[in-house]
Amino acid sequence: MPYPPEAPASGIGQDIDAPLWYRRDFEHRPTPGQRLLLHFEGVDHRTSVWVNGTHVGDHEGSQARFSFDVTDAVRPGANVLVVRAVDDARDLEQPRGKQDWSDEPHVIWYRRTSGIWRTVWLEPVPAARIDRLALRPGDDLASVTVEARLVGVHGPAASLGLRFAVGGRLLADVTVACLSSTARVVVPLDHECLDVEPGELLWSPESPTLIDVDATLRLNGEVVDQAESYLGLRTVGTDEENVLLNGHPYFLRLVLEQGYWPQTHLAAPSFEALEREAGLIKELGFNGLRMHQTSADPRFLACCDRLGLLVWADTAAAYRFSDVALTRTVAEAVSLVERDAGHPSVVAWVPFNESWGVPRLADDPAQQHAVTALHALLKALDPTRIVMGNDGWQYTAGDVLGVHDYAQQPGTLEDRYGSRERVRSTVARGHTGGRRIALERSVSRAATVPVLLSEFGGLSVHEDAEAWAAYGDVIDPEALGEAIAGLVATIGPGRGLAGYCYTQLTDTAQEKNGLFTEDRVPKSSPSRIRAALLGIPVTA
Repeated sequence: MPYPPEAPASGIGQDIDAPLWYRRDFEHRPTPGQRLLLHFEGVDHRTSVWVNGTHVGDHEGSQARFSFDVTDAVRPGANVLVVRAVDDARDLEQPRGKQDWSDEPHVIWYRRTSGIWRTVWLEPVPAARIDRLALRPGDDLASVTVEARLVGVHGPAASLGLRFAVGGRLLADVTVACLSSTARVVVPLDHECLDVEPGELLWSPESPTLIDVDATLRLNGEVVDQAESYLGLRTVGTDEENVLLNGHPYFLRLVLEQGYWPQTHLAAPSFEALEREAGLIKELGFNGLRMHQTSADPRFLACCDRLGLLVWADTAAAYRFSDVALTRTVAEAVSLVERDAGHPSVVAWVPFNESWGVPRLADDPAQQHAVTALHALLKALDPTRIVMGNDGWQYTAGDVLGVHDYAQQPGTLEDRYGSRERVRSTVARGHTGGRRIALERSVSRAATVPVLLSEFGGLSVHEDAEAWAAYGDVIDPEALGEAIAGLVATIGPGRGLAGYCYTQLTDTAQEKNGLFTEDRVPKSSPSRIRAALLGIPVTA
């Protein structure tokens, strides 16, 4: 499908303040007993779909996939698909993330990404099929809870076979009867049969082991559907000071990832671009990223699964608090939990950022309840991951407290975050962005959760008068590595923080404070940045 109309790659390259219409002809050769599903990976924001003039469905939301069964609307041979997308540029109740609502981009908001912005595809499926396969590692890391959602399956004649293997070596092979539309089973994994220690099968950034999963649905002994997936065997949790990965303290070195390209905006230009993006993050020495104010492309998450990168996943923000805005935000957040729960790389959900969408969080009980409630809802839906509340400041609820602090002097960061005692003092009494770090009503709770410096740095390289000096700048590329090393040295492991997230990976539109340009050209040598982050000598 075409790129968003605002993006140069679309051939239009301008804002269109009107409904967007798409038409596509396609051929269909039906197979008896099969259904045809039409999948949209992302359309911003309200979508209506017709096939051969028949209205097949509507959808609201931009961040996650949705699907329609179009079997009854298609015909053999030529077919016509028509899509209408409405993206109100001025609607501040619409979760939009960093997409600007003004005529021109300003400060940290960028040109929009409207209409169809991710893949659209058709999938022929059997009438009786595996619709969804949810895989959840047990707390003991020696078992997996499998929940399969089935379609067209009734009675005791149906069974689901599950095989788990790593490197071609079998870990488990079970079959469960399917007496309803949901099949649930706890599968023990046999480590001893592989002659390996249980820890060798665990997923982590240092060892991103993936376990292959094959599912086979049978009716009366006959195979009717098969699905392939994978599993990362890992747990995520917290104690009072640390994020825990597989039960052990794990220091986070994250980078802010905006997922924005100059020619295609929030739509990735290609799978190769996504693959390279993940590789750049890993090469620099980060062990993860924060996907900021947009959902990650599922293909990018697959790259993070394979490479071993921890992902903190934002929900795109609305910029007004109302029943409509909150309902939309909740729907987007819930849809992303369902879409991305199978990715071991995703370790945290971030529903609010810097009080966007809850601008009176400090004094409005309704907005405080909104943050607390969405944290609780996401935790109920997915108790296996970290769930934040409002990241940046005005802590209200959350498994981890995130602070945004762009102080440019290492001594300042040292004074605020250089020890556990300083971190706790800063959280209890400090301010950032002109706001309290923790709301007074939440200070006691804030003292019991880990603290993440979830935005800091933001350094620009002052060359050719191109510095974006909102946070700070350095004179040349060599000084960039030195400045980062100075900042990181004051907030490293063992000092009281659970980790940090550096702003940011790439320049994004007018925000010229990336480690790479918007075209992914490094401003300083990757080896120099890696050395700065890890506190090691620079290698050639």
